[in-house]
Amino acid sequence: MSREDILSFLQTHKDELYQKYSVTRIGLFGSYAKGTATNESDVDVIVQLDKPNLLTLSAIRQELQESFKTPVDVIRLRETMNPFLKQQITQEAIYV
Repeated sequence: MSREDILSFLQTHKDELYQKYSVTRIGLFGSYAKGTATNESDVDVIVQLDKPNLLTLSAIRQELQESFKTPVDVIRLRETMNPFLKQQITQEAIYV
């Protein structure tokens, strides 16, 4: 799966993800966003939610893993997040 494939999938399913999980913004970061992904890479997805909770993040992760057929990490930016990590993710993120 390529960066373009992932971004296309996220763009195509953005409205569906909003309806199911209240996803207001979704994007890609990490190795796929940087173009350095290997066969061992997971897909790193960043989301913003109207109603954030752990069960929602887990459900999104599961759905994307089934669609991409590869491990997926789903995160959301939080105030309490490590500032360096938050900055790195913000700089790398490609939103759809």
